[in-house]
Amino acid sequence: MATLDDVRAIALGFPSVIEQVDGHRGGASWRTPAGAFVWQRGPSGRDREQLATLGRDWPPGDVIGVRTDGEQVKQALLETYPDVFFTIPHFDGYPAVLVRLDAVDPALLREVITDAWLLKVTKRVAGEWLASHPPATG
Repeated sequence: MATLDDVRAIALGFPSVIEQVDGHRGGASWRTPAGAFVWQRGPSGRDREQLATLGRDWPPGDVIGVRTDGEQVKQALLETYPDVFFTIPHFDGYPAVLVRLDAVDPALLREVITDAWLLKVTKRVAGEWLASHPPATG
């Protein structure tokens, strides 16, 4: 089971990342100069209403939003890990998924946060980081 502290440690481990508290919702977000790539996300009243009309509930526990590299990646995560990733009508057409921290494997959490961060840094920063952090093989 992952926690917000795990999210914080992963996100702040990357260059050019700051943590901010959202003035509107009050949750933490982690961002680069190009924008947020992962953020704490609780349900709004409207989210709960829309999910109820779909016969669904907001899951218990902490939830984060994570940027994805487009709709195909979003759909692949939703289909491959339906107990971990979910979406809501508010995210329709938006390249992000919601992640249940109580259900996500720590390695998968690190992977999706890393992919999201790579979307929000310059090619130079991404290239330098990738060169010094080659993917694990085996």
